[in-house]
Amino acid sequence: MLSNNEIKERSGIYAADFVKSGMTIGLGTGSTVFFLIEELGKRVQQGLQLTVVPTSRQTETMARQLNIPVVDLNDVDKLVLTIDGADEVDPQLQLIKGGGGALLQEKIVAAASEQLIIIVDDSKLVKQLGKFPLPVEVIQFGYKQVERKIISMGCGKVLLRKKNDEPFVTDHKHYILDCYFEKINDVVYLDKTLNNIPGVVETGLFVNMATKIVVGYPDGRVETIARNK
Repeated sequence: MLSNNEIKERSGIYAADFVKSGMTIGLGTGSTVFFLIEELGKRVQQGLQLTVVPTSRQTETMARQLNIPVVDLNDVDKLVLTIDGADEVDPQLQLIKGGGGALLQEKIVAAASEQLIIIVDDSKLVKQLGKFPLPVEVIQFGYKQVERKIISMGCGKVLLRKKNDEPFVTDHKHYILDCYFEKINDVVYLDKTLNNIPGVVETGLFVNMATKIVVGYPDGRVETIARNK
């Protein structure tokens, strides 16, 4: 049986095959995508022509270190595809993302893409979203008011995300509220309702955005699940 890192590495290498020479793609953030970026770096050294739009400073730094050409999203018309990770994936391919704190940029890049390919290990497949706390990105001013409104919607617990005992601050200088809904019955409704709260910048619900899920399993299998059109 493979370790968790070995599953992620195998999935990342598998997903790299979706990238063809000449593409401009979105490049996600997180531990699974780390192995994808490593593999793409090797392929660029071998002659792969590739340009990427990173979804975080962390991803941008790693891409530059591996000599993968980086471009700003404002300088491209559209992206052929984006490859990213996720914290939860349900049977309808709805996602919770944002565990790494880059959900805003991830969603903007995904929305500019013709395809969104998500790479995960099988533990991220769930029957219903919500066990993983839903990240909601908010501006710093008045975030407690947003927190109260989310709790009034029936959320069991809302925690301000912290790092080293200080509030975690995103690349765009926002806070993240981790919202413990436990079960999300209506993904579309919840996403719209949260986004209508003044002070909310974006939610970690990626609704009807994923086109393919690449899943790695402990026995070494890697499978692709495609969205039903």
